[in-house]
Amino acid sequence: MRTLRLLLLPFSLLYGAIVYVRNWLFDNDYLKSTSYDFPVICVGNLSVGGTGKSPMIEYLIRLLKDKYTVATLSRGYKRKTEGFLLANEQTTAADIGDEPLQFYQKFKGEIQVAVEAQRTVGIENLRKLAHQPEVILLDDAFQHRKVTAGFQILLTPFYDLYANDFMLPAGNLREPISGAKRADVIVVTKCPKDVSEEKRAKIQKKLAPKSDQEVFFTAITYSETIRNTQEELLVSFLKGTDFILITGIANPKPLLQHLNLQELQYSHLKYADHYDFSESDIETIQQKAGDKKIITTEKDFMRLQGRLKNLYFLPIQVQFLADGLKFQRKVEEFIGRF
Repeated sequence: MRTLRLLLLPFSLLYGAIVYVRNWLFDNDYLKSTSYDFPVICVGNLSVGGTGKSPMIEYLIRLLKDKYTVATLSRGYKRKTEGFLLANEQTTAADIGDEPLQFYQKFKGEIQVAVEAQRTVGIENLRKLAHQPEVILLDDAFQHRKVTAGFQILLTPFYDLYANDFMLPAGNLREPISGAKRADVIVVTKCPKDVSEEKRAKIQKKLAPKSDQEVFFTAITYSETIRNTQEELLVSFLKGTDFILITGIANPKPLLQHLNLQELQYSHLKYADHYDFSESDIETIQQKAGDKKIITTEKDFMRLQGRLKNLYFLPIQVQFLADGLKFQRKVEEFIGRF
């Protein structure tokens, strides 16, 4: 792997130079970026996938939905449609993508969920709605420089800090580490719940935030129940049984660690992030599962529901390990400026 990275490094340097110049053009107003006179909050990362953007968007939805009219705006990764779409009762994952559908189904009637590759167009369409949103949450838009979000939340996973990474294709970075300076806050995600203050201090030093940037640390908490559209069962119900685990996410390692800590027995079928399950895949999974329960992530459930028997998902949420109230205050103070 090290040899391969060294071979790809020249391409990373070239790609990094191109992205650096692009960012410089936006930073110095040679390329146009649109800002807004209402709250637009961006959740993003510097690397490719697996940093916990969806749980953070859901955290913000829970924080804000009872006080404001909230909308989420995503690109709609791997959807089979084009242009601006607003989720409704008939919407499927093929229409808007798995994560936007997850937001819609979880917070149905409480928020608006839209997709549009061009975020400026998406924002314009959302603000034309009769019931226009007061706060817009941009999902995975840190590199979408045509929009200047008023508040930028940059995520980086505990086990894969952007400060330790390389540019694509040798590494996983979409843009140089210097891009982190655009963030208002940096959130280290997927931390062990027992991470020490000493370790947090080392990570903060490694990330080298600007003087006005706060660094926060979060963990993933797993529900004590598995669910589908019909029922909810305690995870402890799975003890002593064998089930099938399906993952189509960038990094299933934290989920596997959690299940192993619960001393559960399962067979893991691992697929690529946002995997498009074919009918042949479905038949193979069902044959392997038989009458066993099939457990998956909530994101994968959006693409698999109605296609497999005995299918359940395990919900997750973000937990701040410290200073959660300070993070909330920063978000609320930003919104309060409008």
